[in-house]
Amino acid sequence: MLIGIHPALTPDLLRHLQAMGHGDTVVIADANFPAEANGARVERLAGISATEALEAVLSLMPLDTFVDEPARVMQVVGDPDAVPAIVAEFNAILAARADNPCKTAGIERHAFYEEARRAFVIVHTAETRLYGNIILSKGVVAPD
Repeated sequence: MLIGIHPALTPDLLRHLQAMGHGDTVVIADANFPAEANGARVERLAGISATEALEAVLSLMPLDTFVDEPARVMQVVGDPDAVPAIVAEFNAILAARADNPCKTAGIERHAFYEEARRAFVIVHTAETRLYGNIILSKGVVAPD
C-alpha cells in the first residue's frame, strides 16, 4: 500500500498509466468485454467494478482538454439514445472526480471495439452491469 494511491490500482496498471502519453487512451471494460481479443495490453482488476476502476484511474490521470470527447461509452445496440444506469453513474463520477469534468459521448458498438484496439491498455474489471465500458483520453499534467 502507498499513501494517496487508490488500493484498486495494481502495480502493473500504475506502470501503464504512467507510461501513457498525452492523447493515449485507456479502456475500462466490463466482465463481458472481449478484452483479450481487442487489446495488446490487458490488466485485470478482479473483484473491482467499472465505476470503482473509473474513480481509481481518475484519482491519478488527467483527462484530455484538447479533444471534444475525452470520455466515450458504448451505445446500446438498437437504442443509441438510451442511457444505462451505469453510464449515468460514469457521468456522475466524471463530474465529481475528473480534473476536466465532462459527460460521456456514445459511440456505436463496433466503433467502440475499433477504438479499444488502439488503446494503450484495457482494464478488464469484474463489472457485471451491461454497457459498463468507457474509453478515457489522457491529458497532460502541467508544470507547477
